[in-house]
Amino acid sequence: MAKSSSIADALTGVLAQTYALAVKTHAAHWNVTGPHFFHLHAAFGEQYDALFTAADDLAERVRAIGAKAPTGISDLAKRSGLAPLAGSDGIALAAALAGDHRTLSKICASVARAAAAAGDEASADLLIGRIEAHDKTAWMLESTAA
Repeated sequence: MAKSSSIADALTGVLAQTYALAVKTHAAHWNVTGPHFFHLHAAFGEQYDALFTAADDLAERVRAIGAKAPTGISDLAKRSGLAPLAGSDGIALAAALAGDHRTLSKICASVARAAAAAGDEASADLLIGRIEAHDKTAWMLESTAA
């Protein structure tokens, strides 16, 4: 039985959004074009690696509180609302991904507040770390796209 099924469900939503952003960032890494190609190709590579690691941490937290992690891509996809990437221009990709990071930061903040209110400090702490990571990545992408 999950420590809190509502917290587990919310964490699973964050996991799905994180995984979707990792895949989207991986696609940006593959498809980026333009004068900033080398910089962005490398940056997107670092970012999708960090997002896959974060997804693993989130899934392990879901398991640690007694719930099951998603079991397939369709499970994850139905919980993610991220729009697919359009085009390949590096600046446009950076701006789009920055927006996704800002959105995910807000979602993490909401779930962190709920976890803290439920007495689940470990989940709240994990999410606070994710907020910091999303805010920093968004800032870097926004600065690149400016």
